[in-house]
Amino acid sequence: MTKIVKVKTGSKFEDIASYSRVVAVDNWIYVSNTAGRNPETQEIPDDVIEQTEQVFNNIERALASVDATLADVVMSRVFIQDPAHIHDVMGYIGKKFKGVNPASTATCPPLGSTVYKVEIEVTAYRGASTADVEEILIGQ
Repeated sequence: MTKIVKVKTGSKFEDIASYSRVVAVDNWIYVSNTAGRNPETQEIPDDVIEQTEQVFNNIERALASVDATLADVVMSRVFIQDPAHIHDVMGYIGKKFKGVNPASTATCPPLGSTVYKVEIEVTAYRGASTADVEEILIGQ
């Protein structure tokens, strides 16, 4: 039988919009689009890299709640408010995902508020970090 776990963080935004931070369907894990708001202080850093770091802290906390890690991520979707920040943000993300190499999308849409400089959504598969992985290079 399929097991579904829905994780809430207590954020007022989850209540207002009726969503979960994480939904795990068996080993598939879906983490909602995540901003760089510190859950304890409710503060959002002004610096784009500090926001990106907080985004990853929030995502790692969410994944840990269902016994997964960043190493289990198979897809990331990156939303960057200002195209001028793409190089710096993607460089930071590249370091976080070094060796994980998920499929990834990066785009520059308007976000829910101008205070948000970056948001990230991930899909993970519990156990991907220990799976037998084959990498294929398809020409250059």
